[in-house]
Amino acid sequence: MPVSRPREPAAAIIAKRIEEDIVLGRRQPRERLVEQDLCDLFQTHRGDVRLALFELEKKGLVGRIPNRGALVRGLTPREVREIYAVREELEVMAVRIIPFPVAAADVQRLEELQRRHTAAIAAGDLLTVFYSNLSFHQVLFGLCGNACLIETIELLAQKVYGIRSYANAFPDSLNRARQDHLDMIKALRGSHRDELVALTRRHLQPSPEAYIKDYERRFGKADLPLAQ
Repeated sequence: MPVSRPREPAAAIIAKRIEEDIVLGRRQPRERLVEQDLCDLFQTHRGDVRLALFELEKKGLVGRIPNRGALVRGLTPREVREIYAVREELEVMAVRIIPFPVAAADVQRLEELQRRHTAAIAAGDLLTVFYSNLSFHQVLFGLCGNACLIETIELLAQKVYGIRSYANAFPDSLNRARQDHLDMIKALRGSHRDELVALTRRHLQPSPEAYIKDYERRFGKADLPLAQ
């Protein structure tokens, strides 16, 4: 008799849906997340919604303002630059310590993920673009073997999920990301570490640049906090 899989908790489903809406730009920085509206949308009670918002708050995607409730967290240009400066150093550290040569099975896994990423770009499926890109980098940085470094890279990446949509709105940025992935695989296969480091630095640039440009167009060049 087949064993049924345990049902995913409602709060986890709600958190994932809201996270995906933020990643895809369906929910904008400073947008309020009204508990009753979310209860109606997901046909559930406030307990599940509050647990979901708490999980998103821990990831840095949602903020809470006294007397106003929860809202999509916005990052100022300064915060974005600071996060990406740290991300760059940590991700470069990871690729610097990947043992060479890389096993053929690991390269093949990256190639498989990149085929999925390429197909999603061609189909205009931005959610699959996001997840396949995420999986590609988790596998890539996982090759370094340092569990603490891998965890820290992932935590910082989560903090800027909300700005991914700004670069992904432009086909040129998506195609550049696709080509970067292919070039990273080529560098891994050939054990070209300096090339891999340079690609890792370059790959991080489009999202913060697009976000900051849009922020300054909407709010000016002052670093006004978006969570107020």
